[in-house]
Amino acid sequence: MSDPNTRPNSRIQRQNREVILEAALDVFSAHGFRGATLDQIAAAAGLSKPNVLYYFASKEAIHLDLLSGLMDSWLAPLRALDPAGDPMEEILDYVRRKIEMSRDYPRESRLFANEILQGAPRMAEAIEGELKSLVDEKAAVIRGWGAEGRIAAVDPHHLIFSIWALTQHYADFDVQVRAVLGPGHDPFAEAGQFLEGLFTRLLAPATGQMPEA
Repeated sequence: MSDPNTRPNSRIQRQNREVILEAALDVFSAHGFRGATLDQIAAAAGLSKPNVLYYFASKEAIHLDLLSGLMDSWLAPLRALDPAGDPMEEILDYVRRKIEMSRDYPRESRLFANEILQGAPRMAEAIEGELKSLVDEKAAVIRGWGAEGRIAAVDPHHLIFSIWALTQHYADFDVQVRAVLGPGHDPFAEAGQFLEGLFTRLLAPATGQMPEA
């Protein structure tokens, strides 16, 4: 079988690749990598299995394509945290963007969660490299804000972990959240308001707090 990447990238080919990736996102986010099959992806895409294999060499190739795109989206809100900005507003804006991502991209969140739960076999390099470097960089910024007394001094890595956990929960456990809240609730709007208040209280500098020497 020839490599589809060496063929002319026609409009139809681009459309078919997008259809396959969209279908695969549904399948992987619902079943995880191990539970998903090429037959399921082909059925969801409305294509034959050989047609899917024309564009992607394997199930893993489709999964890797999705994960590569996901990493850029996943890191974008943290990259946007501006060292020159107001510390409280920068962190609260990060919280807002993460809850918006959970609302708008629940399948992507579950795809990432499934990969991590399996030990990140296809993302370990990116997590140990690009993601860790970015988190360390922004953690240093947050630690500096705390040392200056501009926010309460908190462990910056665990602050970031807490933001991830408290925002992504609403995507990864959407069914549970909606079942517990019942009808008439907007989980993401309510979560946004609650989390802003929570982190504002956590990060508010103590009265009379002085910057560290």
